[in-house]
Amino acid sequence: MKVIILKEAGNVENLEYVELAKSTIEEGEVLIKVKAISINPVDTKSRSGKGVYGRIKTENPLILGWDISGIVEETKCSDFKVGDEVFGMVNFPGHGKAYAEYIAAPADQLTLKPKNISFIDAAATTLVALVAYQALVHNANIQAGQNVLVHAASGGVGHIAVQIAKYLGAKVTGTSSLKNKDFVLGLGADAHIDYQGVDWTNARQKFDFVLDTIGGDNIDHSLEVTKEGGCIISIPTGLNEVVTSKAKSKGMKAYFILVQSSGEDMKQIASLLQSGAVKPHVSKTFPFGQMREAHLEQETGRTVGKIVITL
Repeated sequence: MKVIILKEAGNVENLEYVELAKSTIEEGEVLIKVKAISINPVDTKSRSGKGVYGRIKTENPLILGWDISGIVEETKCSDFKVGDEVFGMVNFPGHGKAYAEYIAAPADQLTLKPKNISFIDAAATTLVALVAYQALVHNANIQAGQNVLVHAASGGVGHIAVQIAKYLGAKVTGTSSLKNKDFVLGLGADAHIDYQGVDWTNARQKFDFVLDTIGGDNIDHSLEVTKEGGCIISIPTGLNEVVTSKAKSKGMKAYFILVQSSGEDMKQIASLLQSGAVKPHVSKTFPFGQMREAHLEQETGRTVGKIVITL
């Protein structure tokens, strides 16, 4: 099978196409013929030596990627049969090995792809949807009527988070550049903030929950607009003890979460996709032979929604 390996941390030239024997499966796993792969900022960060590279750098061969959709070709579990169309985020934050024509995946990290969803849309709604779902449902326990702020609402995690928050009955405000305002409002957001033109220190509205997908100074900005008793969840690493302490002194909670693979959560996401409550936006697709170009596109930081690789 054709596989993309990472020779060593560095630029896109270190992504190398090779032929390897088809993956074998163990008890509780399925072999999937991959139809689409989604990439995320963690892919490009890990390729360059950041992200989760430190966790997987000793793997040989090292194969990046976690988000897949495809068709079950072999099975050693009772959950799926040959021919089933499935999708999920595989082995995150470990060694996913998704940049391949076939992938051996734990059955308990997958779910059936809804019939009304394409393989491209399914792959796009894996890591980002799990981040949003686990943050909003498991961690923040968002309730109807609460005020929610989603930073970078036009991005991968953000555009799904807006939709899930609305499904949960929240009043949602999304930040983005002014050029993406209509896109964010089109997701169902009740209000939009142009992050380039807002004075956070004098902002009048306060939020019950803030989802920070950017990090850095944005965490301090979030503290300015969170209600006492409110919560901030940060997705990028970098939420340090200073910020946590600052939040506590203001009667708030602030912490970092790392998304985990979960077939049970994927079932909930599949239901949201099937009902139309969540619709991923795929801004660009690339063939498997253009993974380097896809990484460069992701690294621009201007992606609206998601980038997907097709096989």
